Amino acid sequence: MKYRVLLLVVGSLAVLAFAVSLTGVTPLEALKGLIQGSLGSPGAISGTLKETTPLLIAGLAVFIALRGGLFNIGVEGQFLVGAIVCAAIALRIPGVLGMVVGAASGMGAGALWALPAGLIKAYKGGHEVITTIMLNSVAIFLTGYLVGGPLKAPGQENTTTAALEESSRLPHLWADPPLFASSALLLAVLLVVGFAIWQRRTSAGYELDLVGSNPSAASLAGVKSSRVVVGAMTVSGAVGGLAGAVHVLAYEGRFYAGFSSGYGFDALGVALLAAGQPLALLPSAALFGILSKGSTAIQILGVPKGISTVVLGLVIVVFAAVRYRRVTHEAD
Repeated sequence: MKYRVLLLVVGSLAVLAFAVSLTGVTPLEALKGLIQGSLGSPGAISGTLKETTPLLIAGLAVFIALRGGLFNIGVEGQFLVGAIVCAAIALRIPGVLGMVVGAASGMGAGALWALPAGLIKAYKGGHEVITTIMLNSVAIFLTGYLVGGPLKAPGQENTTTAALEESSRLPHLWADPPLFASSALLLAVLLVVGFAIWQRRTSAGYELDLVGSNPSAASLAGVKSSRVVVGAMTVSGAVGGLAGAVHVLAYEGRFYAGFSSGYGFDALGVALLAAGQPLALLPSAALFGILSKGSTAIQILGVPKGISTVVLGLVIVVFAAVRYRRVTHEAD
């Protein structure tokens, strides 16, 4: 598997280089601009860390579902509902209490948003890809309605909630302008490390892996696959909701129309690139964060930002196809 991942990365970079060359910019120029725009200054590093944090938490959400044999496409929707619920709560309960209750409520909202997909998969056999895509659409329209209506800040022309008080925001680990690093990044790393330990050291982690890799063997071992499936999807949704809540509390300070730049979708690539190794989420999210921040910077060279999105999509499609082929072969 590790060789397939390496080939996938190399192949994707080759496709990216070819696509960039079609714009009239040499791959070397684009690479230089990408690195300069994402790591070349304290401000660029701050922006990259800001992009990496939600990608790491959302990537963990997708990863948890993958370990249970589920493909949670719905993290984008869970991210949005978690964010808007957190913002609504933190605006009404100021201070540290509001921050804690808001984050917990965001997790709960994400879990509830993912629960129907888990139940349908476990008890009716409905494919989670279809149900989570549908739930994404509902989440996008619902949060758009709420932020444009009941939760819109009075007197604001823009479609946004009011701003959170500073006391309701997550503190900085480092704040020496222009370099900023939020404590949210530390939280994200601890979540990944904690999950890695849980997965390796607990019976529940073993059951999750067993159901994800071989449901038939899990049934023979007395593991209730339906319970594990529902639990995996629910926890995945909770972590997705937490990603949105943390993005509000650490970086944005409010919810607004267009709040997510597609973090939930990019998280699919983060999780797939980790290739089943939870700690590999750390470099994977960092890579995606660099690409996200750097691709914005190289637009001034005439390279469309969407090129990196296309290549990331290619990573997801090819990796998913390889995984599907392996699972189908094992089933036969």
